[in-house]
Amino acid sequence: MTKILVTGFNPFNHEKINPAIEAVKLLPDGIAGCEIIKLQLPTSYQKSEKKLQAAVEREEPDFVLNVGQAGGRACLTPELVAINYDDCPVADNDGEKREGQAIDLEGPAAYFTQLPVKEMVKAIKAAGIPAEVSTTAGCFVCNHVMYYAQSLRKEHPGMQAGFIHIPFLPEQVVKRPNQPSMALETIVTGLTAAIAAFLPDGTRKS
Repeated sequence: MTKILVTGFNPFNHEKINPAIEAVKLLPDGIAGCEIIKLQLPTSYQKSEKKLQAAVEREEPDFVLNVGQAGGRACLTPELVAINYDDCPVADNDGEKREGQAIDLEGPAAYFTQLPVKEMVKAIKAAGIPAEVSTTAGCFVCNHVMYYAQSLRKEHPGMQAGFIHIPFLPEQVVKRPNQPSMALETIVTGLTAAIAAFLPDGTRKS
């Protein structure tokens, strides 16, 4: 059976909730005939790498979809590219801040996802949920994990990997006037549609 590893981050930057892991936890255990393996990643540059690598080695998934929060965005945004660059004034959950630091000194400047982001956007929209392709995953732990997942393909060349950002939940914007949000149930529906889009018959392989 085709395996899809779907990850979501824990809360960070003094937040009490992270919609990424909350949505991942609510995904069905199977989509389009494929097994969904759910994993919480720490919002930590170093620890997220170790936990993701361990899960990939243990599960040997056919696909990896990392999910992250992008406060300020109003729709679901599958990411096209990850860059070899950490640079954010916000500290990770270990208190580490990175400024202008390469993720991999020997790695390429960027990796493109193997997932069909345009088809994912079409599927999300068909479910009645706003979506668009994003060409920037930021320079924080989200981009870091997307880039690192691509580097794992050196040892797991049959694996396809990608990332999707999701908005704040309504309860997160109560004290953030004019910030967009999306209901958790809507996010889960959108993620399910996105996953089904890269597995139209449940048997899509690289």
